[in-house]
Amino acid sequence: MKHSISARNVIMGTAGLAVLSALSGCQSSQDETKNEEAPNKFLVVEQQPNGKYVVIEEMPTTGPSRAIIHETDENGTVHERVMSEAELKAMADQEYKKMQEGKSELNSEPKSEGLGLGGTILAAAGGALLGNMIANSLMNNTNFRKNQDASNKSAYHRSANQSGSKASGGSSKKSFFGSSSSRSSSSSSSFGG
Repeated sequence: MKHSISARNVIMGTAGLAVLSALSGCQSSQDETKNEEAPNKFLVVEQQPNGKYVVIEEMPTTGPSRAIIHETDENGTVHERVMSEAELKAMADQEYKKMQEGKSELNSEPKSEGLGLGGTILAAAGGALLGNMIANSLMNNTNFRKNQDASNKSAYHRSANQSGSKASGGSSKKSFFGSSSSRSSSSSSSFGG
């Protein structure tokens, strides 16, 4: 069987690949734009027996940031309260100022699971409440990141951290067919036997 490849077939195939690549690039930039437009968070925060707080649910939302706080009184009764975006911003701003002064528990190594309510709010939604510049400066603090992980038990936080660590863990490329391929720097090849 004889196979012939004409220049026309090569050009058509190359043009098709270029169009598919361009379309997939447009889609990913639209997704990134959506993420930048909706950084707000909906949180469910629960008080632990030690008096500290942890995030048990976290979801991105297109509405204002807000949180439901579950607190247990001395009789063991759980009370729920809703915090508005303004309350969350005020609490996160106050905790950020304490952190800058070195007076926040976010500055030190985690001692147990959870943080105070202000620290938990700042760790879970600092970028959404105070802006990305502050979130970036917080992420440069290793103790902050450790405390963030200790205070956030939501599935969303775990999946976001896993996808972030996978992306930075090696050179992984995604083809336009949707499959991933990883490159290894220790691969070798031989030509001619």
